Amino acid sequence: MAKGLNKSVTWLSLAHFTTDTYSGFLNPIMPFIAANLGISMGIAALVMSISQLIAQLIQPIFGFFADNIFKRAFIFWGLLFAAVFFPLTACSKNLPMLVFFVVLGSLGVSIFHPQSIGFVIRFTKEDFTKNMGIFLSLGSIGYSFGPAISSAVMEYIKLEAMPVTSIIGIILALFMFVCVPKISDIDKKPEKKDILQVFKTILTNKQILILILISIMKAIISSSCAILLPFFWKDSGYSPVYIGMALFWFMLAGGFGSLLSPKFEKLIGTRNIIYLSMLSMPVLMFIFVYMTPIHHTIALIAFVLMAFILMLATPITMVLAQKELPQYKSIIGGFLNGFCWGIVGGVLSGLGFVAQKFGVLQILLIASILPALSVYFVKDLKIEEKQ
Repeated sequence: MAKGLNKSVTWLSLAHFTTDTYSGFLNPIMPFIAANLGISMGIAALVMSISQLIAQLIQPIFGFFADNIFKRAFIFWGLLFAAVFFPLTACSKNLPMLVFFVVLGSLGVSIFHPQSIGFVIRFTKEDFTKNMGIFLSLGSIGYSFGPAISSAVMEYIKLEAMPVTSIIGIILALFMFVCVPKISDIDKKPEKKDILQVFKTILTNKQILILILISIMKAIISSSCAILLPFFWKDSGYSPVYIGMALFWFMLAGGFGSLLSPKFEKLIGTRNIIYLSMLSMPVLMFIFVYMTPIHHTIALIAFVLMAFILMLATPITMVLAQKELPQYKSIIGGFLNGFCWGIVGGVLSGLGFVAQKFGVLQILLIASILPALSVYFVKDLKIEEKQ
């Protein structure tokens, strides 16, 4: 049984890598899709925000159903929707078609994540932070490969060839059906819960609310960089491959931050990891903004380091939340991994128009101050420091 459970976590992590790879396709190619369709940065950023809203904000609802059904369906259909519909965005002929493909691809992301996060905890017997760190880091690393793949396809083949990449996701989904065990093989059927009561329990828990705030602050930095910077770089004359690779290194560094989180946690302590990830953001963003017109290499190093430090706290906050309310594994995953990012997506829906008027770099600099301001609440977290 232990052997099977380890294999299950491995397959779930691989599926997370693949799902998030497809969800990362849009960031570097959206400015070029927008140019083909004749839409502004504000409209394109709004479409990206809609994607984030659907992919993230409703994850707690799917998490509730994932905790209350006796099926594995969400992990299969989520992967399939992401694999099929995100690549199809490159073939959009008009704005409604683009929105249609974005909505369905984003729905796949929303369906996949809560159940897969709950499964990782369910299939793990010990060392939860390590297993969650591997699972989350592979998602971040997959998300980093998305821009590299989509920009390379656009640069060296053509934008309309993107749907060919769906084949990998479809094949993996079929393997998932065979390799991830049925819930009945490892667990008892959960008791039925009332969704409003469950959400009330979660959203009135002080520990959870602080962890949600931390997650929102991290999402502000990551999402605003991923959505707005490709437009800045395109207008500055950078190629699709440069944009894709810059995002690749940014997101890859974030993935390694999640992966190495347990080691840093043992080295400097749980609370200090959270302090570091929040307080360093305005400093690194200032270096990036200041150095961008002067020295591109130093600016890129600061940009990549920002993602690494930012994501160091991600597995820690997820495990703290799930230990606080262990009976709501998938729903908690939906809140921290999805709902928080969805809230930021709503905020970003108008940010593209603001950035269009005042400048992308100026908006990013202001956004980076918010995590540092919210660090005050970290002191109230209940944390048992590891020896």
